[in-house]
Amino acid sequence: MKRFIHATLLMGAAIIIACNTKEEAKKEISVFQVTSPVQTDTLILKEYVAQIQSVNHIELRSQERGYLQKIFVDEGQFVKKGQLMFQIMPNLYQAEMQKAKAELNFAEIEYNNTRSLAENNIVSPNELALSKAKLNKARAELALAQTHLDFTEIKAPFGGIMDRFHTRLGSLIDEGELLTTLSDNNKMWVYFNVPEAEYLNYIQKNKRVNSVKLQLQMANKAIFDQEGIVETIEADFNNETGNIAFRATFPNPKRLLRHGETGNILMPVPLRNAILIPQKASFEVLDKKYVFVVDKDNIIHSQQITVEAEMPHLYVVSAGLKSSDKILLDGLRKVKNGDKITTQFASPKKVFAELHELHAE
Repeated sequence: MKRFIHATLLMGAAIIIACNTKEEAKKEISVFQVTSPVQTDTLILKEYVAQIQSVNHIELRSQERGYLQKIFVDEGQFVKKGQLMFQIMPNLYQAEMQKAKAELNFAEIEYNNTRSLAENNIVSPNELALSKAKLNKARAELALAQTHLDFTEIKAPFGGIMDRFHTRLGSLIDEGELLTTLSDNNKMWVYFNVPEAEYLNYIQKNKRVNSVKLQLQMANKAIFDQEGIVETIEADFNNETGNIAFRATFPNPKRLLRHGETGNILMPVPLRNAILIPQKASFEVLDKKYVFVVDKDNIIHSQQITVEAEMPHLYVVSAGLKSSDKILLDGLRKVKNGDKITTQFASPKKVFAELHELHAE
């Protein structure tokens, strides 16, 4: 009998402890953190898909027909202005120049003899003029032969990085045939398309086109270590897309960027009196964003919001909230519309500071 009473007491104590634990857990869960939106001037980064191109990017082509006799450079190599890159077999052009020199020498002798005769009135002035014309023609043909010979040596018109070879040593190449491309990567042009409304905002807010500093996010998501500026805007909008092309210039002292790369332009856009909320205070229903607004009686109501821009851990809200509203910060999945809850207010300053620390980590 004593054992039965003792077991009953133990069971009762366990039930009481379990009930107290459940009560405490229920009490703990029923207290929800709320906060208020922050209204402030801020700066957001608009992102645009970009194409990166060298300021100078040209094709090097043969100006003469012949066999590719020598290649003095390699693919991917940096070459200096005036550096010899390719040579086409010059034998034929050297022979033509020697012939032109001989003809020039003959024309000079003929002209000198004719001039002596003309001075003694043995030949007419017309013959002297004809001899002079032959001499000038021989000089022109020598200059032309020298030019053809010079064209057998292809030199770099500026310093830059070579692309791959389009022909190989010993190949018979035609006049105008592509040999390689050359890129000067000291500066890069970055092209990106801007919608009409954002173009108008940019023009109206900035007195000078190049007054805004831009950042470039590379394909690996790293930010390029140089800032750029918008140098020019195209004249016409694309009627199909409603966009207009901007061209920004970025210095590239380390030649990290290459012609043909892609990335994203990050353009700073100032916002006045923007409403900011933590992203975690929102939820989605059918691709629309909502928050729970807590009224003066601690009853929650779902409120649709319009997100104008996204920042790290924050949303910029353009419609649906006022700075005086109170919104549910935690436990959004534990409540439903119309519930009355017990709240604990967290100051926006503290909430935003914690989010900033989380982002910094």
